[in-house]
Parts: sequence; C-alpha cells; structure tokens
Amino acid sequence: MRPLPRPTGRWTTAAVATVLAVAMAAPAASSRDESDTRTHAYEVTGPRTAAQRTVVAATGVSIDAVRSGSVVVTGDAAQARRIRGLGYRVSELPGPPDRNGGRDARPNDFPSEDSKYHNYKEAMDEIDADVAAHPSLMSKQVIGKSYEGRDIIAVRITGPAQTRAAKPEVLFTHHQHAREHLTVEMALYLLKEFGSKYGSDPRITKILDSRVIWVVPDLNPDGGEYDIATGTYRSWRKNRQPNAGSNSRGTDLNRNWNYKWGCCGGSSGSASSETYRGSAPESAPEVKVVADFVRSRVVGGKQQIKAAIDFHTYSQLVLWPFGWTYSDTAPGMTQDDRDTFAAIGRSMAASNGYTPEQSSDLYITDGSIDDWLWGTQKVFAYTFEMYPDESGAGGGFYPPDEVIDRETARNREAVLQLLEAADCPYRAIGKAQQYCASS
Repeated sequence: MRPLPRPTGRWTTAAVATVLAVAMAAPAASSRDESDTRTHAYEVTGPRTAAQRTVVAATGVSIDAVRSGSVVVTGDAAQARRIRGLGYRVSELPGPPDRNGGRDARPNDFPSEDSKYHNYKEAMDEIDADVAAHPSLMSKQVIGKSYEGRDIIAVRITGPAQTRAAKPEVLFTHHQHAREHLTVEMALYLLKEFGSKYGSDPRITKILDSRVIWVVPDLNPDGGEYDIATGTYRSWRKNRQPNAGSNSRGTDLNRNWNYKWGCCGGSSGSASSETYRGSAPESAPEVKVVADFVRSRVVGGKQQIKAAIDFHTYSQLVLWPFGWTYSDTAPGMTQDDRDTFAAIGRSMAASNGYTPEQSSDLYITDGSIDDWLWGTQKVFAYTFEMYPDESGAGGGFYPPDEVIDRETARNREAVLQLLEAADCPYRAIGKAQQYCASS
C-alpha cells in the first residue's frame, strides 16, 4: 500500500464541514426498524481523499480499511443508506468467517479452528506463568477494572541492572477494539521474547538493562469476551458499557481519550455508532484506568514514559499523530517533532514492511490514544495496524491462528528500534545535542 494523498483543492475546511453536516444527519429513531441497527461490513467505492473518507466516517460507521478508490466500513443499514446518499456505491461484504469446521460452537471461546488464540482467562494464565518464570525481570500490576469487573493489568519488564539515572520507559498497549484479537497475541509474544532472550540475546539484554517496559495486554477484555461469547465471531468493536437513554451498548475506546475529544468530526456523538466517543472524555472506565496509569508515571514533574505503540488490526500501517488535523504541524507539534515521528516511523516500517504515514492521511480521528499521549504527555506514540494488509485477504479482523507466530514476530525489530530510540528520539533527526544533552 502506497502512502495516501493528502486533502486537496476543493475539499476546503468549509466544504468538508458542510458535507459532514449532511452525513451526520441521522434518521429519526422511530424510522429505524430492527434490521437497520444490525451492523454489517460494506465496501464503499468512490472515496479517494482523506477528506472524503472523513465524510464517510461522519455517518457513524467505522472505517476498517482504506483501499485504492474505496474503503471498508462497519455500520448498519441506515448508515449505509446515508453513504449512498453522498453519491457512493455501497456493497455489502460477507460476515466474519465460520471457523468451527462444521462442529458445534463452543460458547465463550474462539472457534475450534482458531484455538491457538487466547481468550481472556487463557491470556491471564499465560501472563501469570511468564511472570512466575522470570521474577527478576517481570512483575504484574492490576491497574484497574473494566466495566464488567475484569482486571486490567500492566506488566513491568526491566533488567536487574541499576543505573544512576532513571531508565526511560516505553508503553505497549493492545486490544482497544474488541475484534482485534491478534493484538493480544502480540502482547503475549513480547512477554515471551523479553523473558526468554534476556541474558542470551545481547541486544535484548542491553535494552532491558537500560529501559523499563510496560505491557498492557488487554484494554477491552469485556468487548473481547463478548465478541467470542457465542463461539463464533460477532465483529464487535466497542466496550460493553451501557449508554444512558439508548439501547445501544459500548463506547469506542479509541475515541474517548481526553485530548481534542469530539473536536473535529473524527468521532460520533450517537450511541449507536461504531465510533461513539462516549458521554465525556474518559467516560469509558477502561480508558480512565490506562490514562490514570500513564499519569502516575509522572515523577518529579517529568513523564517517565517516552515512547509507545498501540497495537490494532488491520492494514499493515505505522501511524503517528496527529489524527485530529490534516496539518503536519499544529499547536503542540513542531516541525522537529513531526520529523522525528516520521523518521522513526519510517525506520520501523522498513523493518516490518508496513506503510508509514500520519494518522490523518487516512481520515480524521479525534480523542485517540496517540494524540492524547503526545498532546498531553509528550510521549512519542505510534499505532501499528497489524496483518493483514488493507485488502483484508487473510481474514480481515480474524486472521487464522496459523499466522500468529509469523505476524507477531514480524514486529520484533520495530519494537526493538523504538526501545533503543526512547532515551532520545530526536537522535533520529540528528538533534540529540539540542534536545537531549541535559537528560
């Protein structure tokens, strides 16, 4: 996938605002029957620019993949009609794959043909075993609870070596969106890799001796468990929090962060939308738990977390802030900041074969974790959209379990690069002396 074109000519801010207003005009609730509210995957043919894709997203659908001349979205029939009203061709796509091989589905678990994926309990058991096997390297903290009361945990990983200065910290977060189960496997891979290679792999040993790594393996355990509750895939995206005054459940966690929340047409105020931003910033308990944890890493007035990756699927992308504006630079993002993001992002993408670009090159988002991490904490934060590519060939949100080992290991080099850069990211643009000499 080549980098996508930036907004052009006729799609001025005023023009986009006008079309956004049309796109967001929802039909009255009384006119929507039950079939209107069931979500489906659709391919929308026609949108080619970030501004056009933003208008499509404003109907309340989630944009799942950006292709050449089309986008894949998840939404309901009423939203699909609104997109058709914008003049685009909309085609319904097949639903999630059936991987039970003709056998009865096992409730509350992955389909039998995808048994290598870990449900919540299996993942927590695996993590407990890793921590027990490497007590000098790893410790587990329960940092809060999900809406339904499941533990949200952070695993701290660092070598026993002591340094005079505080070790730079790096955060890896996973599974904000329920159907993106491959990201939990990414977290489990990182724990295994760091635990098993310390002391034998010189590069990992050096990194762990000079860094503190935080792995938050599952931000959305309730949504993840709901997605597989029937033993088949439901294509669920949000958390499972009820919404006052609505029969629709769930907030899109990656639109609920407290930076530019709801500012710019990059999320929805409708509870039925796939990109519902919630009733207020951090209204989703899972977001508040992780945001509070990040704020707790401010020590002596300085944020100890220097860099981060938030793992998602799919499209094979390395993305950086901002998502709320099409501009490369904006208040809170200098040219040097942007150039540093791009240099590190492109280097990581060269290692894993992903496409590097600013998040808003795809479409506008607001209230996202990367914008929040950079905008409020000055953390060099990236999003990785994992396998498959934007074509969706290979299962879309549900790649078969045979690819887990390959597609998690594929990001090893990129992760190590970010860890190595974390002490002074500006080194990537040759300005370490200017920005890091006193650190």
